[in-house]
Amino acid sequence: MPHVDIKCFPRSLTDEQKTALAADITEVIIRHLQSKDSSVSVALNEVEPEAWQAVWDKEIVPQMARLIKKPGYSM
Repeated sequence: MPHVDIKCFPRSLTDEQKTALAADITEVIIRHLQSKDSSVSVALNEVEPEAWQAVWDKEIVPQMARLIKKPGYSM
């Protein structure tokens, strides 16, 4: 049951663009993890820039050794 949780700065995405993003991500998950479409869930959580430090401290830094794609920035 793959679940993808995307955190990003606020974007002005329409519902159609969000649906397209989820469909693209789902396609990649299905291809690489041999999951079923019905097993994949995708969340899009917009985080204000001034709140990003908390994401960095609580979610990125503790997982740094396990990240399969590390960020090219530091805080």
